[in-house]
Amino acid sequence: MKSSKPVFLLVALVCAGLLGFAMYLQIVEEMQPCPLCVIQRYMFVLVGIFALIGAGLPAGARRGSAALGLLAALGGAGTAIWHLYVKAHPGVSCTTDPLETALNQLPTAKLLPQMFTADGFCSAPWPPVFGLQIPTWSLIWFAVLAVVLAVQAFKRAPRTTIWK
Repeated sequence: MKSSKPVFLLVALVCAGLLGFAMYLQIVEEMQPCPLCVIQRYMFVLVGIFALIGAGLPAGARRGSAALGLLAALGGAGTAIWHLYVKAHPGVSCTTDPLETALNQLPTAKLLPQMFTADGFCSAPWPPVFGLQIPTWSLIWFAVLAVVLAVQAFKRAPRTTIWK
């Protein structure tokens, strides 16, 4: 059986790259993240952490880490879908509510405020990135990562036979 360790490392690398791009958009392009953006960042962090844990585990134990990463990716996809709904329905708001306050009080927001503090508006009309809205890109990446992790989580272990 081929090792799945490179797959897990690639998933972690993709998550790190996406978080780096989010920081670029925030710092260079001055696009402040809204609460839903911050939740998606947390989900990418979780997917990346579970992927790194999976890469460090023995081959037989990687399925559990892949399943947890899959759950985080599905949670991120759900958040991205809700974010797209909010953008399509300007009357729906996600800011100045308990969600923003709660997110900004988390220890990670205090430790890494640049990454995890929600200051923007979910319905802000930011320009598209390569023709798509940012939540659309998040949804695409969460879907790709979910498929990759689902394959790893549900991959059948090879049967061992003992020949007499």
